[in-house]
Parts: sequence; structure tokens; C-alpha cells
Amino acid sequence: MTSELVIDVQQKEISIALLEDKNLVEYQNEPRSASFSVGNIYVAKVKKLMPGLNASFVDVGYERDAFLHYLDLGSQFNSYEKYIKQVQSDRKKLYPFAKAMRLPDLKKDGSVQSELQQGQEVLVQIVKEPISTKGPRLTCELSFAGRYLVLIPFDDKVSVSSKIKSGEERARLKQLIHSIKPKNVGVIVRTVAEGKRVAELDTELKVLMKRWEDAIKKVQETQKRPQLVYEETSRVVAMLRDLFNPSYENIYVNDEEVYKEVKHYVTLIAPEKANIVKFYKGTVPIFDNFNVTKQIKSSFGKIVNYKHGAYLIIEHTEALHVVDVNSGNRTRSNNGQEANALDVNLGAADELARQLRLRDMGGIIVVDFIDMSLAEDRQILYERMCKNMQKDRARHNILPLSKFGLMQITRQRVRPAMDVNVEETCPTCFGKGKIKSSILFTDQLENKIDKLVNKIGIKNFYLHVHPYVAAYINQGIFSLKRKWQMKYGFGVHVVSSQKMAFLQYEFYDSKKEFIDMKEESETM
Repeated sequence: MTSELVIDVQQKEISIALLEDKNLVEYQNEPRSASFSVGNIYVAKVKKLMPGLNASFVDVGYERDAFLHYLDLGSQFNSYEKYIKQVQSDRKKLYPFAKAMRLPDLKKDGSVQSELQQGQEVLVQIVKEPISTKGPRLTCELSFAGRYLVLIPFDDKVSVSSKIKSGEERARLKQLIHSIKPKNVGVIVRTVAEGKRVAELDTELKVLMKRWEDAIKKVQETQKRPQLVYEETSRVVAMLRDLFNPSYENIYVNDEEVYKEVKHYVTLIAPEKANIVKFYKGTVPIFDNFNVTKQIKSSFGKIVNYKHGAYLIIEHTEALHVVDVNSGNRTRSNNGQEANALDVNLGAADELARQLRLRDMGGIIVVDFIDMSLAEDRQILYERMCKNMQKDRARHNILPLSKFGLMQITRQRVRPAMDVNVEETCPTCFGKGKIKSSILFTDQLENKIDKLVNKIGIKNFYLHVHPYVAAYINQGIFSLKRKWQMKYGFGVHVVSSQKMAFLQYEFYDSKKEFIDMKEESETM
């Protein structure tokens, strides 16, 4: 299996697509202005205590207060609080972390009122992004994740990933980390550290310690509360850190700045793979070029088709996700109803495992498969689902089919499910149901080009239109595009974009920044 990462950087958002054997399996989209990422650390204030929940609400600057449960304060909460007070007591000189005192562990059966007060400052880390009506979820057990190691301040333990099975390798890694780790920190050794040399692990440990020290300096220097003191690495680098594996053949990026950032990171973690990072310079949108746009439009939405006419219906609710499996107009198998049901269900299991990763669906997922009477067929389906979910990085649990033919799955939810709305308001009529005559569309485009060139003064630009419209504009030797170029200059470029609706258009300048030329009044 080969993996490719395609990164589409736009003016307002970044989209990341992971392809396995050219099939889209993971898709993430985030605004470039987004600031509430998992892993960010804030020095914040306790806003409200909730004794009934044994929790508190904390102001981290989000519109809804973040939630911090007593058990999420962590065993070393008192050590953190004492050290933060020591740091803030002297604004000129930083209190050395190596001299910080470790206090007794917090009691597991204690109450939030005994540890927190309204207005108290706490150092917190986001573990769940805001989802629906809920604010972020917090913890006071801070951690700094790297490719090979996870650093945990005020914890002296060294733990090794359970996925490393060799007892000899586990003992080697433990002994090695104990010999290089500083005082007052704990370390979790990740699976990819298996077989790594001491120099590589020591380098990363120093980088993680530097991140912790920089965060503490910000706590010392800033008076404003709440205040971001450590920002998780960019989504692109964070995804690479967790996903990168030797099977990656290519990483394509269409933005020079992000390309350099990705290239630098890959050079650090796998120098021999630095040449797989490639800067995409094509005029066709990067997602169109790698067939990502088409897969996004066919994979999201309420109804998802898969092999031989069968389809899934996926419904999202506040409490859970519900999936219904339908055979549709599928050609019936000659082997009878039971064989047909098993075949449809196995195909559904393959597609559902992909959909869970693609949409990042979390919480409870209930799947209504087609009823099967044979116990061995139900077992085959359960085993197929478990096998398909082995590729999923999120923690999950799958139960066998119930007597009603339902399968229950729980999957770790860290951020809101990715929901791409493939049914959009018509961009040419703005939902009014009436547009100008289609035959006049090219005249309308020429008016925009004339305004852009002769009034605004932009001579070099790209016009993105639907592939059918692009084909019409480009057809023939004396094409419409050629006429425009003769009239307005050779800076007129027409780009076929699968993202566009039929009579939709967008203008971009030579730096690929969007030019707003749309006027709602033109549809009247």
C-alpha cells in the first residue's frame, strides 16, 4: 500500500488529504485563523466551581468556558501550582525547573472546592476542541508530544508503548531514556522509537524540554489572563508527526511557505525521505489534479454509494451517529438471500471503516446492517470490521452484532466530526431560483474581465470555472479564451476547477489570492 499526502493551502483555510492507493481515507480542513487546537497550553482563570459535577469552568478566551474535571487536575497539580507561583514571584530571573519541588500526589477521591477557588490561575492544556454547544475540555496534566517521545513535566516515570512487543527492546529503551532524561520529567516512548539510536532520542528530548521552558517563560513574562503560552505545531506538521511512515511516496504542497515548513520537518525526522516533499506548481487546482475534489463530493453527505448499487445512509445527531445499510438496486446473487446480505454487509464494513476516518466521526456509532440468519456470517462480518479498523489511529471499541442486527462502535472524539456539505445554496442565484439567461454567462464573464483589466488594473489573473464551461471557452482554434487574450492581454488564464458549480466563477490574482468580483445584484 502506498500513501500520499496532498496539502491545499488557500488564503483562508488549509485542507489536508491522505490518499492510500489513490483512495481518499483522511481529510482535514481548518481555517488558518483557528486557534483552539488540541495540545495548546494556556494560563487561565477559574471562572466558576460546580461542586455537583466535581468540576470547574475555566476561561481560556473561548466564547464558552472550558470544562475542567477534578480528576483532570492530575496527580501533580500541587507541584505545578507551587512552581508557577515561584516563577511569577520573580519577573527578572526564571526559577530553574530542575530545582522545582515535587509535592505529594493529589487525592483521587478529593473535591474540586478543596483545590480550586474562583479567580485562581491554572496552567491548562486543551484535550478536546469545542464540539457543538460544548466548550473545550481541559487537563492540568501537561504533555509535549514529539515523533518518538512524549514529555510529561513533574512525572519521573518512563513508559514504553505497549505496541513494542520485544522485551529486550523495551528494556533497552527504558534504560536509555533513564540515562538521558532531566530531573522532574517523565517520558512516554512512542512505537516509532523502536530501534532508534540514543542520539536521535536525546535530540528530540532536548527539543521537547525547550518547548516546556519557553512556555514557562511566557507565564513569567505576561500579565494578561487568559494567555496562550504554548501553541501546538501547525495542523500539517502535527498530522505528519502522527501519520508519517516509510510507505509515504509523495507529499505535495501548493504553497511555498508551507512547503518549506514541511520539508524542514521531514528532513529532521527522516532525512532519507526529504526528497518526497514536492512543491506543486500546476495551474489546475491541486485537489483536482489528484482527484481529491471528486472523491470529497462523492464521499460526504447523507447518502454514500459503494459497490454494485448498495449505499449507506449516515445521520448525525447530538447523542450519536446512526448508519443504515441498504442493498439498493444491486443485482441479486445467485447464491440466495443470505449470501447476498453477507456480500452487501462486508462491502458496507469496508466503506464504513473508511468513512469513520474520513469524517473523523467520534462518540457512539450504531450501524444497522442487513439481517443475517447464520451465526458464522455474523462472526465473519464482525471480524472484517475489526480488521478494517486496525488502520484507525483513534481509540475505538467494536461490539459484535446484537440480536437486532445492530453493531455498536465507540470511537475517540477529539474534534468535531468533519462534515462537508455537498448540497450548497446555488452560487449564481443565491437561493432565489432565478438567474440570467445561461447563454449570456460568457458575456457576464467578459464584463468582469474588462472591469478587472481596465478599471482595477489587474492584468494577470486566473479565472476558475466549471470544467464544462472551461471546455466551451477553450474550444476551437479561435476560442473565446483566445479572443479575450487578444483584447485584454495574455495575462488572462482560464482554469478548469471541479470545485465550481455549473455557472459559478472565481477570480484569483498572480499570487493566487482571491479577488471578489461577485455581486448579488447581478442575478436580479
